Amino acid sequence: MLQILANAVALGAAYALVALGFVLVVNATGAVNFAQGDMVMAGGFVAVALAGVWPVPGIVLLPLVLAVMVGLGLLLSLVAYFPLRNRPPAAVFISTIAAGIMLQNGANAIFGAEPRTAPALVGGGGVPLGPVSLSAQALAIIAVAAVLIAGQHVLFMHTALGRQLRATAQDREMAEAIGIDSRKMIALTFALAAALAGAAGLLLANSFFVTPADGTSYMLKAYIAVTIGGWGSIAGALAGAMLIALFEVVLPSLPLLIPGLSGWLFSQTAATIILYIVLLAVLFFRPRGLFGEPVLRRA
Repeated sequence: MLQILANAVALGAAYALVALGFVLVVNATGAVNFAQGDMVMAGGFVAVALAGVWPVPGIVLLPLVLAVMVGLGLLLSLVAYFPLRNRPPAAVFISTIAAGIMLQNGANAIFGAEPRTAPALVGGGGVPLGPVSLSAQALAIIAVAAVLIAGQHVLFMHTALGRQLRATAQDREMAEAIGIDSRKMIALTFALAAALAGAAGLLLANSFFVTPADGTSYMLKAYIAVTIGGWGSIAGALAGAMLIALFEVVLPSLPLLIPGLSGWLFSQTAATIILYIVLLAVLFFRPRGLFGEPVLRRA
């Protein structure tokens, strides 16, 4: 049971990084970055490429992956957002869809369509915990994601740069009136979102592999997470990501935990259907999400 919960939390932590970056861009721009899922895929392939040159554990490659993804996020903001920022929000999400498609086809051209795997964060094996042994990889994913999320919190809440980023997200015109360079802050937000997505790509690519088509799935999960949690809510995005992981990991594993349980209801397909039922229920009974909706304008 503990190992299943650890796997669920590890998966949810990785999804939370994707959803967190998604929310940061929504808050800063008021538009949806549909390339966020493809940034996860790109981060996975960056890890694969780096491991081919330098075969070391994933934890060593993580800073390099973050650096590359920061550059990719800045490029995305320059290509897909700033030329269209004075247009309707729909123009921005269409441009990010186009950017995502270019990332997919670029990855397919460079790496091919077959699944690839990135190195484990800390190698294989387990960590003894009483009578059971938990996967070292799952615990490492949880730890790395927690450090990154905590780092983002410290940056936004306890630094001058974070205050400027929050001011830009809350009221761009007022931020500019007091001397904050909103273009710089938005570009940094895209860079941070891409770095979080890239880290998730590295964390997921060892256990779940990575293919050029994975971005769509991760984008959909990020969208579901922020819809359930509440648009613009960072805490909501994290909660929504954990909920998705619980459905994906725990429900199909119940027959292993409770003797006598079996049948289609405990399959991965059923878990996906139930998740979408929960999503529809949230949209019907609480359309602003479980944690409200600080951002009122969105694509």
